[in-house]
Amino acid sequence: MVSTPTRPPDSHPRTGKPASPPRPRPMAAKPTVPPRVRGWYRGFWSALEGNGTSRNGSTYYLILGSTLALTAIGIMMVLSASSVESIAAGKSPYGDALKQGIFAAIGIFTMFVLSRINVVWLKRLAWPVLGIALVLLVLVQVVGTEVNGNKNWIDLGGITFQPSEASKLALALWMATVLAMKGKLLRRWQHVLIPAVPLAGAVIGLVLLGNDLGTAMIIMMITAAALFFAGVRLYLFAFAGLVAAAGTAVMAVTSSNRVCRITSWWTGQSCADGVDANYQATNGLYGLASGGWFGVGLGQSRQKYSWIPEAHNDFIFAIIGEELGLVGTVVVLILFAILGAAIYRVVVAQEAMFHRVLAGTIMVWLLGQATVNMSVVTGLMPVIGVPLPFISYGGSALLMSLCAIGVVLSLAREQMAPAIRPKRMLKFGAGKGRGTTGRTKTARKRT
Repeated sequence: MVSTPTRPPDSHPRTGKPASPPRPRPMAAKPTVPPRVRGWYRGFWSALEGNGTSRNGSTYYLILGSTLALTAIGIMMVLSASSVESIAAGKSPYGDALKQGIFAAIGIFTMFVLSRINVVWLKRLAWPVLGIALVLLVLVQVVGTEVNGNKNWIDLGGITFQPSEASKLALALWMATVLAMKGKLLRRWQHVLIPAVPLAGAVIGLVLLGNDLGTAMIIMMITAAALFFAGVRLYLFAFAGLVAAAGTAVMAVTSSNRVCRITSWWTGQSCADGVDANYQATNGLYGLASGGWFGVGLGQSRQKYSWIPEAHNDFIFAIIGEELGLVGTVVVLILFAILGAAIYRVVVAQEAMFHRVLAGTIMVWLLGQATVNMSVVTGLMPVIGVPLPFISYGGSALLMSLCAIGVVLSLAREQMAPAIRPKRMLKFGAGKGRGTTGRTKTARKRT
């Protein structure tokens, strides 16, 4: 009897060869981003950061163009929002718009002058400018004029000037200079505190003496932004945030006016004494709601007929929404977004700490103040007296905002310089032996 060889149990039934191990089941593929979306995303960040040749000139003109557009919208809306109350007071309907236009012309001229100043001179001006700002803040408490409970103005022969607005730019420039000098020493908290925090605290304290909590909050924001872009350790911000929150709470509780504003915003009702501190915000929302998609028409606002007191100041964004509609408000938002993105390109392209801190601080100042103003108008925050940059009526605020843009333009021109220097070197460096022609002459002499 012939015995048949037995087949191993794990062999192939026909060939008798060892069977291959079972193939694992393919796992579900992770969802991948489509190539078009990936390319658009990379292109967006490349354009935002200013990579390649796009940063040589476009950043400069994006900043300049958006600033001039916002300023022009501001003059137009100040004329529309202030004309009714000016006529009711027996004044010219063009008075406030003319004043705003004059300050805009002075500010634009100063902006172009500052854009041509070398960065070295900006550093040299830091200490004198901050000293002048501190002196003016002290003078406000002595000879200042009080308006609506805030003592922040100095009367200069019929023209009022607000030193707290000048202190914003002065503090940003000074902190960028000091923090850049510290450099790597900022890893130690002692060098972070001295001298930056005490002098910044002095500016904030002098502004608070004038009972202007809104401007003090913006200056706190400027101080925090300067320290952040300087690379200060994050745990210090947590401690400083707690201190700032406690101080703000104390300032709010100790003032009956501020308590009334907060409670009216939170509950939507009047205070115990019958004062409706949310009156402006409520009518601002009415204006935004009645504007619809395209607005009621330029100059046709109804809320500016004393429903919103001084509508051309802090609540001018509500008048924009009423007269120009959602389209007008979106245009303003897009212009601020373009301005912020362009300044961000300047920030990320800088290697020197002074340039990065100064540009980043100005970016946070302007965009942060715009965010606070729009949040107040739309009811997301209690009423705080903070103007909308470039648009709200106020010569001091407009002038200092344009000066800040001039400083950023100076930094943007420094960024454009490396793309220009090689051509100049080849053109003018021949006689010094640095260019091609100079090397040719030297070779001829040797031969």
